[in-house]
Amino acid sequence: MNNQNERLLVFAGSYAESTDNGLYVYSLDEATGELTQTDAFMGLKNPTFVNVDATAGRLYAIGEAAYSDGTKIGEASSFAIDPAKGSLHLLNRLNTVGAPTCHIQRSADSKYLSVTSYHGGMVGLFAIREDGQIGESLDVQQHQGHSVHPNQDRPHPHSSFYDPTGKYLLVQDLGLDRIYTYALNEEEGKLERVAEQVTAPGAGPRHLVFHPNGKYAFVINELNSTVTAYQYDGSNGTLSEIHSISTLPADYDGENGCAEITISKDGRFVYGSNRGHDSIVQYEVDQATGELTLVQHVSTEGGHPRHFSLTPNGNYVLAANRDGNNIVTFAVDAESGKLTYTGKSIEVSKPVCVWSVYM
Repeated sequence: MNNQNERLLVFAGSYAESTDNGLYVYSLDEATGELTQTDAFMGLKNPTFVNVDATAGRLYAIGEAAYSDGTKIGEASSFAIDPAKGSLHLLNRLNTVGAPTCHIQRSADSKYLSVTSYHGGMVGLFAIREDGQIGESLDVQQHQGHSVHPNQDRPHPHSSFYDPTGKYLLVQDLGLDRIYTYALNEEEGKLERVAEQVTAPGAGPRHLVFHPNGKYAFVINELNSTVTAYQYDGSNGTLSEIHSISTLPADYDGENGCAEITISKDGRFVYGSNRGHDSIVQYEVDQATGELTLVQHVSTEGGHPRHFSLTPNGNYVLAANRDGNNIVTFAVDAESGKLTYTGKSIEVSKPVCVWSVYM
């Protein structure tokens, strides 16, 4: 445990109708890896991605709303977290951008939220008020173009991540095979595009994670099942490709689409998820070069692992299997970084996002 007075809370988002539970809260027993539900929230349609601010005790979730004519739009909600009860209290909810969103991210200083719309081809920037509520819309950036894969007939940004310096926002556009760097103009509250990195044609960059040293970034590519390692220059927000490596075993020839990527707290290991092969791939990071070397593949014990995450102390990985309707706990070996299924799995309808924090 981080602190005897704290416990490890787990927050999950899912595909759900507004008449069903969509957000879930659990307590994780670190001795056994077992999850116990403490709360659930009903009222949001498809709260498929969340962001947790442990310091302020806030949770931010995307959702789906619609205009009176039926046109789907993005929505976001802010919640206060009660650590003692392991419960959520809605603070506010509002419409965000003119199409459904797939990702929400918070700046390290908790001043901004960015939401990403796969279907609308755009990224939106919002203020966070001092009381934790989501504030006004500051900017929306619309992407244009296409690439070579049938799924790339138009822009499909899938995620946005603030860099370690706090000056830049990197947006992975799966539809354009581009990673765009936006400078955060805080005086005007605007996003200014300052750089772009072109990926391999048909790669489909989806999610990104920075190395703790800030010098490397790793991007998982959904369409060609690879991870690309980059040098990152925090002075100007630019990426330089180091190499790409497959996420799949050499003898696998089935369908696959990658989803989430993360890195161990010490920067030694990178993990990515395969949907189709239904596994988590583990790599070792060469600290001098940023190159990745394959370590292992582990079954996620369920279909379509859209998201997974490490617990704060790195002792466990939690994997959300959408088609398995389960969240599965894996133990992490401290030395090798390898994952072992704990035998602990809980049933939940279509989970697609899972985060844990000490509170």
